[in-house]
Amino acid sequence: MIEAPVPAGLIRDLRTLRLRNVRQLWRFTLLGLALLVVGFALTLSVGQSVTPPMDVIRVLLGEGAPGDTFTVRELRLPRAVMGVVAGMCFGLAGSAFQVLLRNPLASPDIIGISAGASAAAVCAIVFFGASGPTVSAVAILSALGVAVLVYVLAWRDGVASGRLILVGIGVAAMLQSVVAYSLSKAPAWGLQEALRWLSGTLNGASLGQVGPLLAALVIGGGVLLTQSRALAALQMGDDAASAIGVPVAQTRILVVLSAVAVIAVATAVCGPIAFVAFLARPLASRISGAGGPLLLLSALTGAVLVVAADYTGQFLLPARYPVGIVTGALGAPYLLYLIARIHRKGALS
Repeated sequence: MIEAPVPAGLIRDLRTLRLRNVRQLWRFTLLGLALLVVGFALTLSVGQSVTPPMDVIRVLLGEGAPGDTFTVRELRLPRAVMGVVAGMCFGLAGSAFQVLLRNPLASPDIIGISAGASAAAVCAIVFFGASGPTVSAVAILSALGVAVLVYVLAWRDGVASGRLILVGIGVAAMLQSVVAYSLSKAPAWGLQEALRWLSGTLNGASLGQVGPLLAALVIGGGVLLTQSRALAALQMGDDAASAIGVPVAQTRILVVLSAVAVIAVATAVCGPIAFVAFLARPLASRISGAGGPLLLLSALTGAVLVVAADYTGQFLLPARYPVGIVTGALGAPYLLYLIARIHRKGALS
């Protein structure tokens, strides 16, 4: 059987369309970067007091007045940097999960990974009096363990996204009951610390805490970005990806391990900042109108979300709220809408 040649005009049109999509994606990526820079600058300059932009620059160059130096360098800069890096971690890893499993519900918030870190951290705080790096280490190990458990429980001649999500929701529900039980047994000092951790907050941020977070973003995020083309192929289905030479099984394992590691470290440092991983890619896709993995744009969207939500919770509401409370208020309605839409389509059946 002789196959008809593909018309040259069709090839040219496809190349033009692809180039247009790439240009559109880069335009919105640059726009996201600009919004992030503006939000970062606003966070450094405007709070309970206003520090003029030129004074902020002087402080960053080591030439500012003592009062401005303390306000900007000790209070605002660590919080802003941590918000940016944590938001990029959540957005990047959440996007990788959603693309890999081809389901907008496949977020660490939904499938139990964040709940695993939360349950272990709260138990460590309440029952063992742990704090600081110990809590972070326990949260990271627990998140990795829960990811493996969900993957194993969902395995049946492969892992279907709907089955993994349902298993993850069940595991998350059990872990939330562990959190509730631990809080009911917590002494006053342990209860306050556990609730602070569970809310997801940038309070008490220091540049020393940013180091592990930045390492996770550079290493784990770098691995995810190298798998961008493979993830784009997997969006078409495993068979299609395999047909064009993508090692499906290896790619899945590499992406899952990298994304879980990034999420685990971010959660361990800042607590489970709710729904950022869940919201980042859908927002990036709707705003840009582009398809594909959108990993970099999702990372920028996650960073903008965290910085904006933290600023809102600190200065634009009648009382001060941790960043996780604000992002939770934004994400919960979208989750209900998405579940209702998927239920109508029967996507989880």
